[in-house]
Amino acid sequence: MNLTHHEQTPRPEHPFAEYIRILGKGKKGSRPLTQEEAYQSMKMIMAGEVLPVQLGAFLMLMRVKEETPEELAGFVLAARESCNLAAAQSIVDLDWSSYAGKRRHLPWFLLSALLLAENGITVFMHGASGHSADRVYTRDVLKYLGLEYATSIEQTRQQLEQQHFSYLSLEYFCPKLHEIIELRPLLGLRSPVHTLVRLLNPFNAAYSIQGIFHPGYRPVHQQASALLQQPHAAALKGEGGETERNPDMECLVQSVHNGQLFDENWPALFARRHVKPEELDPRQLAAIWHGTVQDEFAQSTIIGTAAIALKLLGKAVTQQQAHQLATDYWLNRDKQKYAGL
Repeated sequence: MNLTHHEQTPRPEHPFAEYIRILGKGKKGSRPLTQEEAYQSMKMIMAGEVLPVQLGAFLMLMRVKEETPEELAGFVLAARESCNLAAAQSIVDLDWSSYAGKRRHLPWFLLSALLLAENGITVFMHGASGHSADRVYTRDVLKYLGLEYATSIEQTRQQLEQQHFSYLSLEYFCPKLHEIIELRPLLGLRSPVHTLVRLLNPFNAAYSIQGIFHPGYRPVHQQASALLQQPHAAALKGEGGETERNPDMECLVQSVHNGQLFDENWPALFARRHVKPEELDPRQLAAIWHGTVQDEFAQSTIIGTAAIALKLLGKAVTQQQAHQLATDYWLNRDKQKYAGL
């Protein structure tokens, strides 16, 4: 068979192929990326220098092996640079990620964040919504509390000044990452982007708190935060994967403070588990805040989650002090606020 000259000329290898090969070269040949390799690969992804077939292969190879702290730190640094977040000035006390959505319970953690905000702690919440149809996402419930979500960094700054709280979706400050998250229905799986967005900390806050679903990711977040030189960060297995303490279960919080790693167990607040509600009605959020409805699970979740944040923030030395302070905040809240739909 005669080959034409065109067929004999090998195509030059695409620069991104190297990173796919590192991850996918079989059980014995593959290895994790170094932090620098992770940084360079994500930089190419963010710059649109990667073909769709390469992106899909890369994301799924990473998904199968799971990210190392070094890979995660490299990805985050590249994403921050590409989205112009690296030099953002810190006007935020606590960075709070909200990407999972809730399925079994309402997002009570939102009231925890508002409780902190009411007491002068500036809380910036970022997330994404809509990639799982059966979940309740933070952005979609804000209206039930009479709150608007921000649609720009500038609007977020205004909201933080006015009310010490703002929620901004990923699509408004890092559209490329949002685009990749939206691939989930095509790939059938979450990707490393679902992990790295939790660590973005767009306003460079000194304190950051993240919820994860799979316990194996908790130390990865903790160690990646240390590599990113995040001064103070905490990761916990949150209810449904959100940053929310389930009062029916023991909660291990893995944190970093100025480069030192700490593990701390918070005990369950109830001996018996509560039955999950039949349906999720977001109007209950305002009703609980106003005190027109009593729900011990909701109240304990709100206070318990706020307590973990207060201890992370250094507002209390012991768990008991943090819990008491959160309880005081709750009992003294302005019940007239947050009249939503």
